[in-house]
Amino acid sequence: MSDTRSSDAAGSETKLKRVMGPGLLLLFIVGDVLGTGIYALTGKVAGEVGGIVWVPFLVAFVLATVTACSYLELVTKYPRAAGAALYTHKAFGVHFITFLVAFAVMSSGITSASTAARAFAENFAQTVGLADGAFGVTAISLVFMALVGAINVRGVGESVKMNVVLTCVELTGLLIIILIGAWALAGGQGDFGRAFDFGSIEGDRGVFWPVIAATTLAFFAMVGFEDSVNMAEESKDPSRIFPKVLLLGLLITGVIYLLVSVTAIALVDAEELSKGATPLLKVVEVGAPWFPLGIFGVITMCAVANSALINMLMASRLLYGMAKEKVLPVVLGHVLPKRHTPWIAILFTTALAAGLITFVGAVPELGGTTALLLLAVFAVVNVAVLMLRNDKVDHDYFTAPFGLPYLGAASCAFFVGPWTGRDPAQYIIAGILLGIGVVLWGVTVLYMNSKGQKPGGDDMSKLAQ
Repeated sequence: MSDTRSSDAAGSETKLKRVMGPGLLLLFIVGDVLGTGIYALTGKVAGEVGGIVWVPFLVAFVLATVTACSYLELVTKYPRAAGAALYTHKAFGVHFITFLVAFAVMSSGITSASTAARAFAENFAQTVGLADGAFGVTAISLVFMALVGAINVRGVGESVKMNVVLTCVELTGLLIIILIGAWALAGGQGDFGRAFDFGSIEGDRGVFWPVIAATTLAFFAMVGFEDSVNMAEESKDPSRIFPKVLLLGLLITGVIYLLVSVTAIALVDAEELSKGATPLLKVVEVGAPWFPLGIFGVITMCAVANSALINMLMASRLLYGMAKEKVLPVVLGHVLPKRHTPWIAILFTTALAAGLITFVGAVPELGGTTALLLLAVFAVVNVAVLMLRNDKVDHDYFTAPFGLPYLGAASCAFFVGPWTGRDPAQYIIAGILLGIGVVLWGVTVLYMNSKGQKPGGDDMSKLAQ
């Protein structure tokens, strides 16, 4: 298996570093899945389904696990950094479709990081007692994103080490919520019956459609596992370690999410939980008023900071891979010789995130856009698994259980549709992002045609060999 190389500005080849073993990869996955979703969107989910807030998280967990099996088959079969773009190219062989999938994944990372940046700023403002104001939150978000970009440029080793620290902090925060729930239950506080009150959903829509609408939000909390496949070339022996590590990471996060959501609704009713941008702070305030809220506020900020760091790490690496394979301008593939980081791709993705923070801002819309983009990609990846079943490679790899790719493709396609109650603004944001990508792709095609070169060509196929 060869190392990934890219030409830097001086024309020399620079390779990515394999720094992630099973432990670091597990923390990467857990840290990416945990974070902004549960810390920032639990209240919004409760606003859709009332007391049964845990049900959408459970549905999202099952949906994510089904698709994760398809990702595992492909990443162990083709352990390369291009991820979903590589799988799409292998399955369909259409350059433009490959581009759309790759840019959608990259855009989802940017919208996810922008969501985290806004959540960080809102928690920071509340923790330090700053007056509410859109301008102040936006300014804090932009400074925060600039710091994330600086860490990303510094190096993948530094970024992964930061991820380890932040993951431990965010795990601690969620364990505090779970322990507060256990303490409240033992002391007769709270109403755990609310978590199983299916009649708490208002209106005449029944239970099914509110749960579907809430799942479109909750699914944002379960995404992140797909980021890890884009780090395959910076992982040690990816074909061997990915299956156990990815499935274990999803199981850990799924159990934690269910416990946290049940605890939250037991201590704070759905109406109150759905107000504001810091739902878990309310849980701490009610369940353990003696606990310093400032400390939990810092924990929350660490959690969402971790989500931003990991997503920007993934987005820049994917953009780098697309440039390297001549799907986007090759300048985006330049790597710093000493730091081994794709610095121009990092600057570009950071600029896009800054634009979203400035002109969109609202956490539910950005989080929902992330889920929308990824669900569309997941549907394609599940189909790609089926189309590549007869493609042979010379090493052992994971095989998704029979039937799961069919279920994954159908369910992901279903959750993309407007019948789920998704905010139309999410389709607009996704369309604008993909439109920017199409312009970049068009520029690349025109430039390469003028040089007598074929955009992409066979390079993406060679990557799988």
